[in-house]
Amino acid sequence: MVKITVDGKIFEVEPGGNLLQTCLGLGLDIPYFCYHPAMGSVGACRQCAVKKYKDANDKWGRIIMSCMEPVADGLIISIDDPEVKDFRRAVIEALMTNHPHDCPVCDEGGECHLQDMTVMTGHNYRRFRFKKRTHVNQDLGPYINHEMNRCIQCYRCVRYYRDYAGGRDLHVFGSAANVYFGRHTDGKLESIFSGNLVEVCPTGVFTDKTLSHHYTRKWDLTNSPSVCNNCSVGCNIFLSERYGRVRRITNRYNHDVNGYFICDRGRFGYEYIDGAERIRKISVRSNEDPSVVLTKALRGKKIVGIGSPTASLESNFALETLAGKENFFHGVSASEFSLAVEALKLMEQGPAYPASLRDIESADAVFIIGEDPIKTAPMLGLAVRQAARNKAFDEAASSGIPRWNDAGVRDRALGVRSPLFIAAPGESELDDICECRLSEAGQIAGLAFAVAASIDSKAPFKPDLPVDIKEMAVSITKALSEAKNPVIITGITSGKADIIHAAANIIKALSGKGKKAGLSILMPCCNSLGLALMNGKPFDEIMSAKGDTLVILENDLFSLGEKEKIDSLLASFETVILLNHSLNATSLKADVLLPSGTFAESTGTIVSYEGRAQRYYRVLPEDGIIKDSWKLISEMISLKNKGEEHWKTFDEISSSQEEAYPFYSIINEIIPAPGFRMKDEKIARQTPRFSGRTAMDSNKNVHEPKPPEDIDSPLNFSMEGYKGIPPAGLVPYYWAPNWNSPQASNKYLNMPGGDYPDGNPGVRLFDGEKTGMDSYYKPVS
Repeated sequence: MVKITVDGKIFEVEPGGNLLQTCLGLGLDIPYFCYHPAMGSVGACRQCAVKKYKDANDKWGRIIMSCMEPVADGLIISIDDPEVKDFRRAVIEALMTNHPHDCPVCDEGGECHLQDMTVMTGHNYRRFRFKKRTHVNQDLGPYINHEMNRCIQCYRCVRYYRDYAGGRDLHVFGSAANVYFGRHTDGKLESIFSGNLVEVCPTGVFTDKTLSHHYTRKWDLTNSPSVCNNCSVGCNIFLSERYGRVRRITNRYNHDVNGYFICDRGRFGYEYIDGAERIRKISVRSNEDPSVVLTKALRGKKIVGIGSPTASLESNFALETLAGKENFFHGVSASEFSLAVEALKLMEQGPAYPASLRDIESADAVFIIGEDPIKTAPMLGLAVRQAARNKAFDEAASSGIPRWNDAGVRDRALGVRSPLFIAAPGESELDDICECRLSEAGQIAGLAFAVAASIDSKAPFKPDLPVDIKEMAVSITKALSEAKNPVIITGITSGKADIIHAAANIIKALSGKGKKAGLSILMPCCNSLGLALMNGKPFDEIMSAKGDTLVILENDLFSLGEKEKIDSLLASFETVILLNHSLNATSLKADVLLPSGTFAESTGTIVSYEGRAQRYYRVLPEDGIIKDSWKLISEMISLKNKGEEHWKTFDEISSSQEEAYPFYSIINEIIPAPGFRMKDEKIARQTPRFSGRTAMDSNKNVHEPKPPEDIDSPLNFSMEGYKGIPPAGLVPYYWAPNWNSPQASNKYLNMPGGDYPDGNPGVRLFDGEKTGMDSYYKPVS
């Protein structure tokens, strides 16, 4: 630790970081534009100026850019010096000369970093009286609005899109005062990470086009902390709603998972929540009362249940309780079931640690086997792209250039990359940074087994490999053996156990040489690993199961087998009950449809590919019809047991699950329970700026309605509640005085790009500290 002095106050801080990041971490306000914690500093905007003094006797000092100044012992600076405040005010006045006066109609209004910084610098009146520069905007596709006239040339967009995310169809054109950020021609942005431009841009140049279709002011949104359900990574997100409709999804920072970004699939894939295919009421095939039909189907009947890898742990547990362990089947294909169990075994026994996205980003050698992360788990692919830069960071550090000096690192280590090897069918968006590529599907496992054998001669391998494959194995072996933090990435979507086993052999071989490596085994769905942690039988065994009533949880059986077999299975039961939020092929065959909530209308727990259990919270209040799946099943259990009450609250089912599954007790120890309070208050889902509550239902009643209650979480459906910073997993939005934009996340973290003070959301169930595999797997001949 070193000591620095800021405006006469002494602070003890970590050395080596840049001064801007350090000051923001101390809670001090310095305006900035071009700096971003994930992308580092380039010193382009000149807005973060402070005054630096040689020593205590220096009365004049000199103006420096805090984002480009390393923190060192004895550093003396001033943020409030009048000269430096005038300098910052002049800089933003220059930046604003061509900016339009359109805050009232701008989609960014109320959440604009430019607004915040303009107020912070004290720039109130414009002296520019000439004609403003104007640009023609582009059509960038269905997701992103483009308004170039609002640009202040901070360069964040192209730095993120090209340098960080690897996109190539957005660039900077022109020069001087006529700089233009866009595509060479109109057209949809090609990158699956393009939506992050909305949050990266500090002004209203790039905005969410989907939000503009049902626009509402940002301060009038009700928000909840949630977890993306589109893949197995478990990215943290904010869900935002108004008038009972989800209006947008934005990034929720988690240092160990998605950091500051999410993919377009997670950001824009929410429209189905209000889609035409939604199941919004109980439907029965007969004309009888639904409760009568359900009672006949459940009471005294043998029930068979089919779970789902997209449903929460609680909902799957509820169905297992209803059907009984012997009659509960995992709603996944036979190969997916066996491979998920195999992956779980590897994670439980070690010696590899399940690599998070943050672990992958810090890797200095990556070997991808049988997967295309960009397609299966896009954010993991983005993490691999960052890992490729680590060799450049090391070379720059040898020249005294710190990691956060983005421009310096790129100039010093131009074209230098950490080794990335890919053995997977087809092409990948990561091919441009790949050192070595094998696309022949039949040779992938053989190459991976050969790598393990090259590291440890005791490991078995296929002897008949072509010469070029053997040479490739030698090259990969050298890189993995020399790496300090190697990571192996594979997955179960290939359906081949040989690929998983080959990856495990490499980990065991590296471990035998005293090197600890990370292993990422990607899963097909958001809760595939969570389902694998539970009791249950493979889906293919259900074909011989006998029962009266079949209950299907959030699944489409026709995606799991041949149509004739599924038709025969459904016909073998007296009653088929489907709990789901949207219509599918199975719903057409069901006798009873029960409307379950989407992740926006429910609260539950899911487990990511790395074994991180995380809880998501509803943003839409319960309407009495659409409910959490576990609540619907609880009511079915009561009908089956002649009215005996079962779980009524999340606490109750959570306690029952803890008794049945020891691993769930770890989750309950870390994740706050619904009864959690801060200073005896719940946490508000609405910001202190929320307005117009009394007018929301004025067309129906002039009296203010009572806010809905949420007995299943520590969150309130109102702006009333704890005003401080809640635990990381319960943060419903980012807002702080003077900071209305997503940059307010700085106030919630130890420092920008760091951790939450109480630790990052979620709890990891595996640590890779076990002894490991007893013996090597043998390749399939």
